[in-house]
Amino acid sequence: MYNKSEVEWNNKNLPKTKKTVLLALFFSMCVILSYLEHMLPPIPFFPPGAKLGLSNIFVMYSLIFIGKREAFMLAVLKGLFVFLIRGMTAGFLSLTGGLFSVLVMCFVLVLLKDKSTYVILSVFGAIFHNIGQFIAVSFIIGSFALMIYLPVLIIFGIFAGIATAAVLSFVIPAFVRILLQG
Repeated sequence: MYNKSEVEWNNKNLPKTKKTVLLALFFSMCVILSYLEHMLPPIPFFPPGAKLGLSNIFVMYSLIFIGKREAFMLAVLKGLFVFLIRGMTAGFLSLTGGLFSVLVMCFVLVLLKDKSTYVILSVFGAIFHNIGQFIAVSFIIGSFALMIYLPVLIIFGIFAGIATAAVLSFVIPAFVRILLQG
């Protein structure tokens, strides 16, 4: 495990240019992963329209090690990218899910403080990303008739969150090296 306080201390001393470059790098990785995930054919046993949300790895990393503002910024940029590539409805769903997810992860970090783990954070983020999108869809169609699908999304969110946390744990050493470099 990495000394989070060392990374946070270093983060407070990051030059603005380096922070901007890191966020640009993270956003480009979000775009690539989001686009690749969208291009994949439907995965057997996944609920219709469900994705793992691997681009959220960068949002989570930003939230944990860089800052809340930067995590929200990445969620907004991802939503705008989806809007440009896939249209208004998909962009609205991405933006609502992303913002709701980051908001809930912020609450989890505040409530659990040092007891929160990547898995807990990721699972809550994935579940509430799905709930945020569900709320957006309900708003679009003007009905909560799809409520029956919500348990499926919550169960899938648990598995997606665990998978995303596993990938985040695997790539964190590279991220920390990038962040701690002078």
